Amino acid sequence: MNKKERVAAAIACKPADRTCYNFRAENETLEKLYRSLGVGDYDKLLDILNVDINYVNADFPPEKDMGGYYQNVWGERYIYKQTEYGPVREDMAGALSEAETLRDLESFRWPLNDEIDYSHLSEKIDRHPDMAVYYGSADIWQRPGLVRGMENFLLDLVNGPEMCHYLSNVFAEFYIEDYRRAQEAAGGRINIFHLGSDLGSQLAPLISRDMLLEFVLPYIRRFSDFVHGSLNGKLFFHTCGMVYPYIGDLIDAGVDILDPIQPCAKEMQPENLAKEFGGAVCFHGGLDIQHLLPFGKPQDVRDTVRRYADCFKDGGYICAASHYLQADIPVENILAMYEEISEGL
Repeated sequence: MNKKERVAAAIACKPADRTCYNFRAENETLEKLYRSLGVGDYDKLLDILNVDINYVNADFPPEKDMGGYYQNVWGERYIYKQTEYGPVREDMAGALSEAETLRDLESFRWPLNDEIDYSHLSEKIDRHPDMAVYYGSADIWQRPGLVRGMENFLLDLVNGPEMCHYLSNVFAEFYIEDYRRAQEAAGGRINIFHLGSDLGSQLAPLISRDMLLEFVLPYIRRFSDFVHGSLNGKLFFHTCGMVYPYIGDLIDAGVDILDPIQPCAKEMQPENLAKEFGGAVCFHGGLDIQHLLPFGKPQDVRDTVRRYADCFKDGGYICAASHYLQADIPVENILAMYEEISEGL
Protein backbone atom coordinates (compact mmCIF):
# COMPACT_ATOMS: atom_id res chain seq x y z
CA MET A 1 0.00 0.00 0.00
CA ASN A 2 1.04 3.59 -0.50
CA LYS A 3 0.50 6.14 2.26
CA LYS A 4 -2.83 7.45 1.00
CA GLU A 5 -4.20 3.93 0.63
CA ARG A 6 -2.99 3.00 4.11
CA VAL A 7 -4.74 6.00 5.70
CA ALA A 8 -7.92 5.34 3.72
CA ALA A 9 -7.93 1.74 4.97
CA ALA A 10 -7.46 2.84 8.57
CA ILE A 11 -10.35 5.32 8.36
CA ALA A 12 -12.55 2.66 6.76
CA CYS A 13 -11.63 0.27 9.61
CA LYS A 14 -10.05 -2.19 7.20
CA PRO A 15 -6.73 -4.04 7.51
CA ALA A 16 -3.62 -2.49 5.95
CA ASP A 17 -0.06 -3.62 5.25
CA ARG A 18 1.01 -1.94 8.51
CA THR A 19 -0.26 0.50 11.10
CA CYS A 20 -0.40 4.01 9.71
CA TYR A 21 0.68 6.99 11.75
CA ASN A 22 0.68 10.71 12.19
CA PHE A 23 3.04 13.31 13.67
CA ARG A 24 2.32 16.44 15.68
CA ALA A 25 4.67 18.31 18.01
CA GLU A 26 5.13 21.60 19.80
CA ASN A 27 7.65 24.00 18.28
CA GLU A 28 10.11 23.39 21.11
CA THR A 29 9.96 19.65 20.43
CA LEU A 30 10.59 20.27 16.75
CA GLU A 31 13.73 22.20 17.63
CA LYS A 32 14.98 19.30 19.75
CA LEU A 33 14.39 16.89 16.89
CA TYR A 34 16.05 19.19 14.37
CA ARG A 35 19.18 19.42 16.50
CA SER A 36 19.28 15.72 17.27
CA LEU A 37 18.75 14.58 13.69
CA GLY A 38 20.81 17.32 12.08
CA VAL A 39 17.96 18.73 10.00
CA GLY A 40 16.31 22.14 10.06
CA ASP A 41 13.44 21.47 7.73
CA TYR A 42 9.99 20.21 8.74
CA ASP A 43 9.42 18.45 5.45
CA LYS A 44 12.68 16.51 5.78
CA LEU A 45 11.67 15.53 9.31
CA LEU A 46 8.39 14.08 8.04
CA ASP A 47 10.33 12.04 5.51
CA ILE A 48 12.75 10.76 8.16
CA LEU A 49 9.92 9.70 10.46
CA ASN A 50 8.08 8.20 7.47
CA VAL A 51 4.64 9.39 8.56
CA ASP A 52 1.55 8.90 6.43
CA ILE A 53 -0.34 12.17 6.96
CA ASN A 54 0.64 15.71 6.00
CA TYR A 55 -0.98 18.41 8.15
CA VAL A 56 -1.53 21.72 6.37
CA ASN A 57 -3.32 24.93 7.25
CA ALA A 58 -4.06 28.31 5.72
CA ASP A 59 -2.32 31.47 6.95
CA PHE A 60 -4.37 33.42 9.49
CA PRO A 61 -3.72 37.04 10.53
CA PRO A 62 -0.97 37.27 13.17
CA GLU A 63 -1.73 37.65 16.84
CA LYS A 64 -1.54 41.12 18.37
CA ASP A 65 0.59 42.19 21.31
CA MET A 66 -1.92 43.95 23.56
CA GLY A 67 0.63 44.96 26.18
CA GLY A 68 0.78 42.34 28.90
CA TYR A 69 -1.02 39.69 26.86
CA TYR A 70 -1.63 38.58 23.28
CA GLN A 71 -4.91 38.34 21.37
CA ASN A 72 -5.63 36.38 18.21
CA VAL A 73 -8.11 37.11 15.47
CA TRP A 74 -10.91 35.38 17.40
CA GLY A 75 -10.43 37.32 20.60
CA GLU A 76 -8.73 34.53 22.52
CA ARG A 77 -6.30 36.07 25.00
CA TYR A 78 -3.22 34.49 26.51
CA ILE A 79 0.28 35.04 27.78
CA TYR A 80 3.44 33.13 26.99
CA LYS A 81 4.91 31.57 30.08
CA GLN A 82 8.64 30.97 29.82
CA THR A 83 9.79 27.47 30.72
CA GLU A 84 13.08 25.65 30.44
CA TYR A 85 11.85 24.32 27.11
CA GLY A 86 10.68 27.64 25.68
CA PRO A 87 7.50 29.78 25.79
CA VAL A 88 4.21 27.98 26.47
CA ARG A 89 0.80 29.56 25.87
CA GLU A 90 -1.35 30.07 28.97
CA ASP A 91 -4.93 31.14 28.30
CA MET A 92 -6.84 33.84 30.14
CA ALA A 93 -10.38 35.18 29.88
CA GLY A 94 -11.00 36.31 26.31
CA ALA A 95 -12.18 39.51 24.67
CA LEU A 96 -15.87 38.85 25.41
CA SER A 97 -15.49 37.85 29.04
CA GLU A 98 -17.32 41.00 30.17
CA ALA A 99 -20.15 40.77 27.63
CA GLU A 100 -23.56 40.93 29.26
CA THR A 101 -25.98 40.60 26.35
CA LEU A 102 -26.32 38.93 22.99
CA ARG A 103 -25.93 42.35 21.43
CA ASP A 104 -22.47 42.60 23.00
CA LEU A 105 -21.48 39.42 21.17
CA GLU A 106 -23.01 40.55 17.89
CA SER A 107 -21.11 43.83 17.94
CA PHE A 108 -17.70 42.15 18.24
CA ARG A 109 -15.43 42.41 15.20
CA TRP A 110 -15.37 38.78 14.06
CA PRO A 111 -12.79 37.54 11.51
CA LEU A 112 -13.70 37.34 7.84
CA ASN A 113 -12.87 34.47 5.53
CA ASP A 114 -11.47 36.99 3.05
CA GLU A 115 -8.70 37.72 5.56
CA ILE A 116 -7.34 34.17 5.35
CA ASP A 117 -4.54 33.37 2.89
CA TYR A 118 -4.90 30.03 1.10
CA SER A 119 -2.27 30.71 -1.55
CA HIS A 120 0.37 28.37 -0.09
CA LEU A 121 -1.84 25.33 0.49
CA SER A 122 -1.22 23.69 -2.84
CA GLU A 123 2.54 24.11 -2.47
CA LYS A 124 2.46 22.49 0.98
CA ILE A 125 0.59 19.51 -0.41
CA ASP A 126 2.94 19.23 -3.40
CA ARG A 127 5.89 18.67 -1.07
CA HIS A 128 4.51 15.28 -0.04
CA PRO A 129 2.39 14.00 -2.93
CA ASP A 130 2.34 10.46 -1.54
CA MET A 131 0.78 11.44 1.81
CA ALA A 132 -2.84 11.83 2.89
CA VAL A 133 -3.71 15.48 3.57
CA TYR A 134 -5.19 16.70 6.86
CA TYR A 135 -6.40 20.30 7.16
CA GLY A 136 -7.67 22.85 9.61
CA SER A 137 -8.12 24.17 13.13
CA ALA A 138 -11.89 24.46 13.48
CA ASP A 139 -13.63 24.49 16.86
CA ILE A 140 -17.26 24.95 17.85
CA TRP A 141 -17.31 24.73 21.65
CA GLN A 142 -14.03 25.08 23.52
CA ARG A 143 -12.52 28.06 21.70
CA PRO A 144 -15.81 29.98 21.76
CA GLY A 145 -15.60 29.34 25.50
CA LEU A 146 -12.11 30.81 25.62
CA VAL A 147 -13.30 33.97 23.88
CA ARG A 148 -16.18 34.25 26.34
CA GLY A 149 -14.11 33.08 29.33
CA MET A 150 -14.68 29.42 30.21
CA GLU A 151 -16.34 30.15 33.54
CA ASN A 152 -18.79 32.53 31.87
CA PHE A 153 -19.37 30.12 28.99
CA LEU A 154 -20.18 27.21 31.29
CA LEU A 155 -22.61 29.39 33.23
CA ASP A 156 -24.16 30.54 29.95
CA LEU A 157 -25.05 26.92 29.18
CA VAL A 158 -27.69 27.31 31.89
CA ASN A 159 -28.31 31.03 32.22
CA GLY A 160 -27.81 32.29 28.67
CA PRO A 161 -27.98 29.42 26.17
CA GLU A 162 -28.67 31.81 23.30
CA MET A 163 -25.20 33.31 23.85
CA CYS A 164 -23.53 29.89 23.64
CA HIS A 165 -25.39 29.05 20.44
CA TYR A 166 -24.53 32.41 18.93
CA LEU A 167 -20.80 31.89 19.54
CA SER A 168 -20.79 28.30 18.29
CA ASN A 169 -22.71 29.33 15.17
CA VAL A 170 -20.21 32.12 14.41
CA PHE A 171 -17.34 29.63 14.57
CA ALA A 172 -19.26 27.00 12.60
CA GLU A 173 -20.20 29.31 9.74
CA PHE A 174 -16.67 30.66 9.48
CA TYR A 175 -14.96 27.29 9.49
CA ILE A 176 -17.37 25.59 7.11
CA GLU A 177 -16.56 28.33 4.61
CA ASP A 178 -12.89 27.95 5.52
CA TYR A 179 -13.09 24.25 4.66
CA ARG A 180 -14.74 25.03 1.33
CA ARG A 181 -12.12 27.58 0.33
CA ALA A 182 -9.28 25.34 1.46
CA GLN A 183 -10.51 22.39 -0.58
CA GLU A 184 -10.91 24.63 -3.59
CA ALA A 185 -7.37 26.01 -3.18
CA ALA A 186 -6.05 22.46 -2.74
CA GLY A 187 -7.67 21.24 -5.92
CA GLY A 188 -9.80 18.75 -4.00
CA ARG A 189 -6.78 16.97 -2.48
CA ILE A 190 -7.64 17.39 1.22
CA ASN A 191 -8.73 14.04 2.65
CA ILE A 192 -9.28 14.84 6.34
CA PHE A 193 -10.77 17.94 7.99
CA HIS A 194 -10.10 18.80 11.62
CA LEU A 195 -12.74 19.81 14.14
CA GLY A 196 -11.98 19.99 17.85
CA SER A 197 -13.50 20.85 21.23
CA ASP A 198 -12.25 19.43 24.52
CA LEU A 199 -15.23 17.80 26.22
CA GLY A 200 -13.57 15.81 29.00
CA SER A 201 -11.46 16.08 32.12
CA GLN A 202 -9.09 13.35 33.30
CA LEU A 203 -11.97 11.68 35.14
CA ALA A 204 -15.23 12.41 33.34
CA PRO A 205 -16.99 14.52 30.69
CA LEU A 206 -17.17 18.24 31.38
CA ILE A 207 -20.87 18.54 30.55
CA SER A 208 -23.98 16.40 30.83
CA ARG A 209 -25.28 14.37 27.94
CA ASP A 210 -28.29 16.68 27.67
CA MET A 211 -25.90 19.61 27.17
CA LEU A 212 -23.87 17.59 24.68
CA LEU A 213 -27.02 16.93 22.68
CA GLU A 214 -28.03 20.59 22.70
CA PHE A 215 -24.77 22.53 22.47
CA VAL A 216 -22.25 20.28 20.70
CA LEU A 217 -23.64 17.49 18.56
CA PRO A 218 -25.80 19.65 16.23
CA TYR A 219 -22.70 21.59 15.19
CA ILE A 220 -20.64 18.44 14.68
CA ARG A 221 -23.42 17.13 12.43
CA ARG A 222 -23.29 20.33 10.37
CA PHE A 223 -19.60 19.78 9.79
CA SER A 224 -19.87 16.07 9.06
CA ASP A 225 -22.72 16.60 6.60
CA PHE A 226 -20.73 19.28 4.79
CA VAL A 227 -17.45 17.37 4.76
CA HIS A 228 -19.06 14.15 3.58
CA GLY A 229 -21.49 15.72 1.14
CA SER A 230 -19.66 18.68 -0.40
CA LEU A 231 -15.96 18.04 0.13
CA ASN A 232 -15.67 14.27 -0.33
CA GLY A 233 -13.65 14.13 2.89
CA LYS A 234 -13.56 12.61 6.34
CA LEU A 235 -14.15 14.38 9.66
CA PHE A 236 -11.47 14.22 12.37
CA PHE A 237 -12.78 15.19 15.81
CA HIS A 238 -10.42 16.04 18.66
CA THR A 239 -11.48 15.99 22.29
CA CYS A 240 -9.15 15.50 25.22
CA GLY A 241 -10.17 13.65 28.35
CA MET A 242 -12.39 10.79 29.46
CA VAL A 243 -15.22 10.97 26.93
CA TYR A 244 -16.04 7.26 26.76
CA PRO A 245 -19.75 7.79 27.60
CA TYR A 246 -20.12 10.03 24.53
CA ILE A 247 -18.21 8.06 21.90
CA GLY A 248 -21.37 6.47 20.54
CA ASP A 249 -23.00 9.90 20.22
CA LEU A 250 -19.96 11.28 18.39
CA ILE A 251 -20.06 8.35 15.97
CA ASP A 252 -23.78 8.95 15.36
CA ALA A 253 -23.00 12.62 14.65
CA GLY A 254 -20.74 11.59 11.77
CA VAL A 255 -17.23 11.57 13.26
CA ASP A 256 -14.91 9.39 11.17
CA ILE A 257 -11.72 9.74 13.22
CA LEU A 258 -11.75 10.25 17.01
CA ASP A 259 -8.69 11.76 18.67
CA PRO A 260 -6.68 11.47 20.91
CA ILE A 261 -7.53 8.31 22.93
CA GLN A 262 -6.18 10.00 26.02
CA PRO A 263 -5.49 6.95 28.25
CA CYS A 264 -6.63 8.57 31.49
CA ALA A 265 -9.25 6.00 32.53
CA LYS A 266 -9.79 2.27 32.19
CA GLU A 267 -12.67 2.83 29.76
CA MET A 268 -10.27 4.62 27.39
CA GLN A 269 -7.82 1.74 27.14
CA PRO A 270 -7.38 0.39 23.58
CA GLU A 271 -8.66 -3.09 24.42
CA ASN A 272 -11.96 -1.67 25.65
CA LEU A 273 -12.31 0.79 22.76
CA ALA A 274 -11.62 -1.91 20.18
CA LYS A 275 -14.16 -4.24 21.81
CA GLU A 276 -16.90 -1.62 22.11
CA PHE A 277 -16.41 0.47 18.97
CA GLY A 278 -14.12 -1.47 16.66
CA GLY A 279 -15.26 -1.07 13.06
CA ALA A 280 -17.48 1.93 13.83
CA VAL A 281 -14.86 4.70 14.01
CA CYS A 282 -11.14 5.15 13.44
CA PHE A 283 -9.24 5.97 16.63
CA HIS A 284 -6.21 8.29 16.54
CA GLY A 285 -3.54 8.78 19.21
CA GLY A 286 -3.17 6.84 22.44
CA LEU A 287 0.55 7.08 23.20
CA ASP A 288 0.49 8.82 26.56
CA ILE A 289 2.35 12.16 26.78
CA GLN A 290 1.86 12.44 30.55
CA HIS A 291 3.70 9.34 31.73
CA LEU A 292 4.82 6.95 29.01
CA LEU A 293 6.59 9.24 26.57
CA PRO A 294 8.31 11.65 29.01
CA PHE A 295 9.25 9.09 31.68
CA GLY A 296 9.22 5.66 30.07
CA LYS A 297 12.11 3.97 28.32
CA PRO A 298 12.29 3.41 24.56
CA GLN A 299 11.32 -0.25 24.99
CA ASP A 300 8.23 0.82 26.95
CA VAL A 301 7.25 3.01 24.01
CA ARG A 302 7.82 0.18 21.54
CA ASP A 303 5.74 -2.20 23.64
CA THR A 304 2.86 0.28 23.79
CA VAL A 305 2.96 0.82 20.04
CA ARG A 306 2.69 -2.95 19.58
CA ARG A 307 -0.17 -3.10 22.06
CA TYR A 308 -2.25 -0.55 20.15
CA ALA A 309 -1.41 -2.13 16.82
CA ASP A 310 -2.50 -5.55 18.10
CA CYS A 311 -5.76 -4.19 19.51
CA PHE A 312 -6.64 -2.65 16.14
CA LYS A 313 -5.06 -5.25 13.87
CA ASP A 314 -8.23 -5.32 11.76
CA GLY A 315 -8.00 -1.55 11.10
CA GLY A 316 -9.51 1.56 12.59
CA TYR A 317 -6.40 3.06 14.15
CA ILE A 318 -3.85 5.77 13.36
CA CYS A 319 -0.87 5.70 15.68
CA ALA A 320 0.12 9.01 17.27
CA ALA A 321 0.77 10.58 20.65
CA SER A 322 -2.18 11.42 22.88
CA HIS A 323 -1.53 15.09 22.15
CA TYR A 324 1.19 17.22 20.57
CA LEU A 325 4.62 15.87 21.50
CA GLN A 326 5.86 18.03 24.37
CA ALA A 327 9.37 19.34 24.91
CA ASP A 328 9.96 17.19 28.01
CA ILE A 329 9.81 13.98 25.93
CA PRO A 330 13.28 12.50 25.24
CA VAL A 331 14.18 12.36 21.58
CA GLU A 332 15.01 8.66 21.87
CA ASN A 333 11.42 7.93 22.91
CA ILE A 334 10.02 9.83 19.95
CA LEU A 335 12.31 7.96 17.59
CA ALA A 336 11.44 4.62 19.20
CA MET A 337 7.77 5.35 18.54
CA TYR A 338 8.29 5.90 14.82
CA GLU A 339 11.00 3.29 14.33
CA GLU A 340 8.79 0.60 15.84
CA ILE A 341 5.96 1.35 13.44
CA SER A 342 8.27 1.56 10.45
CA GLU A 343 9.69 -1.85 11.26
CA GLY A 344 6.60 -3.53 9.93
CA LEU A 345 3.59 -3.32 12.26
